Amino acid sequence: MKAKIKLSLVVPCYNEEDNVELFFEEVKKCFQEKMESYEFVFVNDGSKDQTMKKLRKIYGENTQDHIKIIGFSRNFGKEAAIYAGMKQAVGEYTTVIDADLQQRPEVVLSMVEILDKEEAYDCVAAFQDKRKEGKVLSFFKKAFYKIINLVADTRFVSGASDFRTFRSNMREAILSMSEYHRFSKGIFSWVGFETKYIPYDVQERNAGTSKWSFRKLYKYAIDGIVSFSIAPLKLAMYVGTLAAFLAVVYMFLVVLQKMILGIDVPGHATVVTLILFMGGVQLFFLGVLGEYISKMYIQVKNRPIYLTRETYGIDDKEEADT
Repeated sequence: MKAKIKLSLVVPCYNEEDNVELFFEEVKKCFQEKMESYEFVFVNDGSKDQTMKKLRKIYGENTQDHIKIIGFSRNFGKEAAIYAGMKQAVGEYTTVIDADLQQRPEVVLSMVEILDKEEAYDCVAAFQDKRKEGKVLSFFKKAFYKIINLVADTRFVSGASDFRTFRSNMREAILSMSEYHRFSKGIFSWVGFETKYIPYDVQERNAGTSKWSFRKLYKYAIDGIVSFSIAPLKLAMYVGTLAAFLAVVYMFLVVLQKMILGIDVPGHATVVTLILFMGGVQLFFLGVLGEYISKMYIQVKNRPIYLTRETYGIDDKEEADT
């Protein structure tokens, strides 16, 4: 009979060759005599560097530790990596944490302590109390949270990250949502459960650079809004109704000026402007509609969320192919 695991650390990795070994050692040093039993679930998200080689080395040199490794066949994205790692997690608690040491294992211990002492909570999530990125990026992130909280039924906490620890019942609820286009921040909120938010200081990366460019963050934000709100579709209806109403009002004004007041109404510039404006509005909402249809198109293909190339420490390899 396998020993019961207290905590599963789900660690998505993409081009983290200079971080994974130090992360592994830092966790072991931090958890020594403080965590009764835990496991590592590393997910190599199609890294282009030597990340997988370093993970194999960790697995080969630490046979006494509970280590699981999933290697994707290509890059499927962090969301897929989180899902894959959670599928293999068996701990009473599960933590999602990055390998770059910006999120410290000491904070994980605090999360576990809260869950141990406060049974009313199912999840402890960390948020950045003080953002260290530039003012422009910080402005856009704050704007995103304001917008999505206006249009979505699900509440999003500003600054809350994927860095969190939760009980197994919440993990199973998240895994039951096997949608292809995954937006973890929204999924964590949508499933509900009582969540306590604690502040944490983001540390400097041990090595490497951030994988999130402004373009990727913008796309991620659009995915989040489309995944958890139909407000853009409703907006198209409201704008169309308003445009039709204004058109009727303008028509009556033109008739009034021409038939009753006898005023000639020059309309070339007005007509051209209205055509260009309405054409732009229509193209914009066609783009919005296209976003929703494209996601439906991919979803109905029923493609797997990820594919594995190799696994270590996992009894049934088929379990990793979903």
